[in-house]
Amino acid sequence: MLFILLSLAGWMAYRANPVQDFPDIELPIVTVSASLPGAAPAQLETEVARKIEDSVATLQGVKNIYAKVLDGTATITVEFILEKNLSDAVNEVRDAVTQVRADMPGEMRDPVVSKVSTAGRVILAFNVTPKEGTKVDDADLSWYVDNAVAKKLLSVQGVGAVKRVGGVSREIRVELDDERMAALRVSALDVSRMLRQVQKEAPGGRGDVSGAEQSVRTIATVKSAQELSQMDIPLGDGRHIRLEQVANVTDTIAEPRSEASQDGKQVVAFEIFRTKGASETQVAADARAAVEELRKAHPTIDITQSIDNAEPVAENFSGSMELLYEGAILAVLVVFWFLRDWRATLVAASALPLSVLPAFLGMYWMGFTLNTVTLLSLALVVGVLVDDAIVEIENIERHLHMGKTPMQAAMEAADEIGMAVIATTFALVAVFLPTAFMGGIPGKFFKQFGWAAVLAVLASLVVARLLTPMMAAHLLKATDKAQQEDGWIMQRYMKTMRWCLNNRGKTALAAGAFFIGSIMLVGLLPTGFVPPADRGQTMVNLELPPGSTLAETRAIAERARLAIMEVKPVTNVFSSIGGGSSGDAFAPGAAAEARRAVLTITTRHRNDRKESMPQIDDMIREKLSALPGARFTVGPPDTGVKMQLVLRSEDPVALIDSARKVERDLRTLHGIGNVTSSASLVRPEIIVRPDFARAADLGVTANAIGETVRVATAGDYDFELTKMNLAERQVPIRVKLPDSVRADLDAIGRLTVPGRNGPVMLANVASITMDSGPAQIDRLNRSRNVTLDVELGSRSLGELDEEARQLPSMKNLPPTVTRAELGDTQEMQNLFASFGIAMLIGVLCIYGVLVLLFHDFLQPLTILAALPLSIGGAFVALLVTQKALSMPSMIGLIMLMGIVTKNSILLVDYAILARADGMSRFDALVDACHKRSRPILMTTIAMGAGMMPLAMGWGADPSFRSPMAIAVIGGLITSTLLSLLVVPAVFTYVDDAEHLLKRIVHKVRKHQKHAPAPVAE
Repeated sequence: MLFILLSLAGWMAYRANPVQDFPDIELPIVTVSASLPGAAPAQLETEVARKIEDSVATLQGVKNIYAKVLDGTATITVEFILEKNLSDAVNEVRDAVTQVRADMPGEMRDPVVSKVSTAGRVILAFNVTPKEGTKVDDADLSWYVDNAVAKKLLSVQGVGAVKRVGGVSREIRVELDDERMAALRVSALDVSRMLRQVQKEAPGGRGDVSGAEQSVRTIATVKSAQELSQMDIPLGDGRHIRLEQVANVTDTIAEPRSEASQDGKQVVAFEIFRTKGASETQVAADARAAVEELRKAHPTIDITQSIDNAEPVAENFSGSMELLYEGAILAVLVVFWFLRDWRATLVAASALPLSVLPAFLGMYWMGFTLNTVTLLSLALVVGVLVDDAIVEIENIERHLHMGKTPMQAAMEAADEIGMAVIATTFALVAVFLPTAFMGGIPGKFFKQFGWAAVLAVLASLVVARLLTPMMAAHLLKATDKAQQEDGWIMQRYMKTMRWCLNNRGKTALAAGAFFIGSIMLVGLLPTGFVPPADRGQTMVNLELPPGSTLAETRAIAERARLAIMEVKPVTNVFSSIGGGSSGDAFAPGAAAEARRAVLTITTRHRNDRKESMPQIDDMIREKLSALPGARFTVGPPDTGVKMQLVLRSEDPVALIDSARKVERDLRTLHGIGNVTSSASLVRPEIIVRPDFARAADLGVTANAIGETVRVATAGDYDFELTKMNLAERQVPIRVKLPDSVRADLDAIGRLTVPGRNGPVMLANVASITMDSGPAQIDRLNRSRNVTLDVELGSRSLGELDEEARQLPSMKNLPPTVTRAELGDTQEMQNLFASFGIAMLIGVLCIYGVLVLLFHDFLQPLTILAALPLSIGGAFVALLVTQKALSMPSMIGLIMLMGIVTKNSILLVDYAILARADGMSRFDALVDACHKRSRPILMTTIAMGAGMMPLAMGWGADPSFRSPMAIAVIGGLITSTLLSLLVVPAVFTYVDDAEHLLKRIVHKVRKHQKHAPAPVAE
C-alpha cells in the first residue's frame, strides 16, 4: 500500500513538474545601465562608468566589475561571490549608485539597477508580415506587435516579456527650415524649448464649483500633426511665430536604427521570453495557442514562426525519458538472461518504477524541475536502481536451490545480504551527495544532479529491503533442482582467481602497474569544459567598422546570408540588423548599434544530416572568409565553443599594442576558427570646440551650443521629447533639422545658437572639425581590458589554452599588462578543482560509511582498492572514442566510484561472514568469489546495458550524455574484471596488516602489564 501511494504521488509530481532545458539559477550579478544619447564612449567612461565603478568597488563580496561603454550607453556589471544574497546585492549597488548620482551629468536619466536572470533565453520568435494583396505598412505592423500581440501574449501564464525586433516607431517630425529660421532670428533650441513648454497637459489642483468637488486639469495638447503646425509659439524676446512658418510638420516614422529580415525579406519580428521557474515547453505551447488566436482575429496579417528554442527542450525531455525506458528494458533483459525465470525477473524489474517515481516526488518537494541535469541523473542511475533488487533476488534464488521454501529462502537470504545492500547504497549516497554541495557555477547546476540521484538510490534501497523479499516470498516457487554445475567461464575464473590469491605479490604489482599506466594516460586526453551541443541552430555575429550606416550593415548582412545559404544543411536565416538577442543566458548579445548584425541560422535536424555542428560552423566560416570589411564570429552562444583571453592594463597604449601582438600570434595556431578582439576600434567624430572669448562676448554658453547641435542633428533626448496624446498611445514630437544638415560641416556651422542679443551663427563662436575617438571601451575591475575570443574549431579548450600561454607575445607581456583569468578556461579549472574536492570527500564519506557498517578501520581499505582500477578503463574508453576530459566525463568518474565500491563490498562482506562461520581465510575468499561473482557480473552488465543507449548517442542530443556514459562503461569493464581478481589479494594484505597491528598492540599492553611499578621515594 505504501509503495502504491508513493508511486501515485510520484506520478502526479512528475505530471506537475515544469520541463526546462537547464535549472533556473540565480547568480548574484547586478547590472547598472546608464544612458545619455549622443554621448561619446570616452566622455561616458570619465563622467559615468569610473564613478559608478569606484562607488560599487567598496561593497562587500564583489568578485569582478565589468564595464562596457558604447555610444550613448554605459553598462556596468557587478559580479558578487556566489554566497551573496541577490536582493542584498541589488540594494547595495542601488545605494552605491545613488551616492554618486549628483556627480554625473544632470541631463542623464537616473541609472537603472537590475538583477541578471538566467531565465532570459528567447523561447520563440515570430515574423509578422502583411498578407498578399493587403495594404499594411511597417508602422501599422509595428504598432500591431507593440499593442495587440504584446497584450495577448503577456496575459499568457509564464511569458515574461515580448520584445519587438525590427519595425519602426511612429513620431511627429518637426523638420526645421534653417533659412526661414535665420530670417526670423529663431534658433532650433528656441523652438524645441518653447514647444516643450506650450504642448503640455498639466494637473491643476482642485475646484469646489456649485458645492461639489472637481479636479482641475490644464490641457494644452494637440491631436494631429496639422493642429500642431498651426500652433503659435512665443519666443524669448516677446515675439511669437506659428510653427509652420519655420518648420514642416509631418506624421511619419522615427529614423530606423534596426531592422529584421527572414531569408532576405524584411519583416517585423517579436521574441518571447519566459519568467523564472516557468516550464519552457508549456509556455511555448500556450504562446503558440495565443498566436493562433491572433491569426484568426487579424486575417490580413501573417504570423510565422522563425526561431523555436522550445523544440530542442521538448526533444531533449522526450529523448531523456526514452533513454530511461530503454535503459530500464535492457537492464531487465540482462536480469532475465541470467536468472531465466520470469517470476524472479518481475520481482527485480518492479524495483525500477517503484524507485524512480518516489524520486520525482522528492524532486517536486525540493523545488527541482525536469531538466537536462535531473533527467540525466536518473538516466545514469537507472542501471543502479535494479542492482539492489538483483543482489537480493539472486541470493534468494541461490537459497531456493538449497531446497528451502520461498518464505524461508527470502527471510534467510535477505538477512544474509542485508548489510551488504545497505553498505552499497550508502556508498553511492556518499559519492553523489558531495556533488550537490560543489562550489562555483557548476555547483549551482549539480545540486539538482546529486539530490536526484540520491533520492532514487535511497528509494531503491527501501524497495530492495522491504518489497523485494516480500514479493519473492509470495511469487517465487520452491524448486527441487540443485544448484547447477559451474560453466566453463566460472571454472576458468575460479582457476585464475586461485592463482592470483596464491601469487598475491605479482597480482599487487600488476595492479599497481595498471594504475600508474592509467595515470599516464591523462596527458594524452584532451581537456575541455562542456562539449558543444547540437541543437540544429548556430549564429553569426557581424561587426562593421565604426561609423558604418544601417544601410551598409544591411548590405553586408544580406551578402553573408546568401553565402551561408550555399551551405547544404542550412534551411533558413533570421537576420537582426542593428543588434539583437544572442540567446545566451549569461552573456548579452550584440549591443544595439547600427554597425552590428546577428544572423540566427537554422539547420536540418542532426538525424537528417551527416555534418556535425562544428563542421557546419567551419563551412560557414569558409564561405564568409571572402566577406570584405566586416568582422564575424560563428558559433552558437553556448559554453564550450570558444576560448577567451582577457588582457587588462591601466595603460591604454601598452594594452592595445600587446593585444595586437597576441592576436597576431593566436592566428598562427592550427585547427582554430576565427580570432576576434574587442580592442577599441576608432570611429569618426565631428568635434565642435567653442571659442570661449567670442562666445562670452556674445552671451553664448557651451551648454547652449551642445544642446543646439544635439537638437538640430538628432532631436532632443527621447525622455525629454514632448508627446502627442492619442487614445491608446503617445506619439513623440521630434524637432530637428533636415538630414542633409548632418552631412555638411558648413551647414552645421550655419546653425544659430541663442545669445544675449539674439541668435548667433555657430561658426562665429566655435570651430567644427573632423576627428576620431574610441568606438567602444571595455573595462574590468576599474582598468581597461581587451578580450580576445578564439573559436575552438576542432581543438579542445585545455590544449588550446596551454598552447596560447606558450606564445612569445603572451610570455613577454609588458609589466603594466596582465592576463585576467576569465571565461570558459577559468570555469574549467574551477570545475576540475570542485570535482577533485567532491571526489576526495566522496572517498572519505565511503570510508566513513564502511567503518560504521563493518566496525573495522582496515577492511574498508580493501573495498577502496578497487577505485584506482576503474580509472584506467574510463580513460582508455575516452581515448578510444576521442572524447575530452570535461564536465560530463568527470561526472561519470564520480559515479564510477560508487558503482565500483558496490562490487568490492559484496565480495568483502561475504568473506567476513564466511570467516565468522569458521572457514579459513583462503577458503572464505574462494567461496566469496564463487558465490558473489554472479551477482557482481549481473549488476555490472545491467548497469552497462542501462547506460548503453546514452553511450551510443541514441535519442536526445548526445554531446553531453555520451562522454559520461562512455567513462562509466569503460571503468565498469576494467574495475569489475580486475576487482574480482585483485580485491581478494588485497584482502589478504590488509588482513595480515590487521593481525600484525593486533600483535604489536598486544605485546605493548603485555609489556606495560609486566613492567615493574615505579618505586616511591
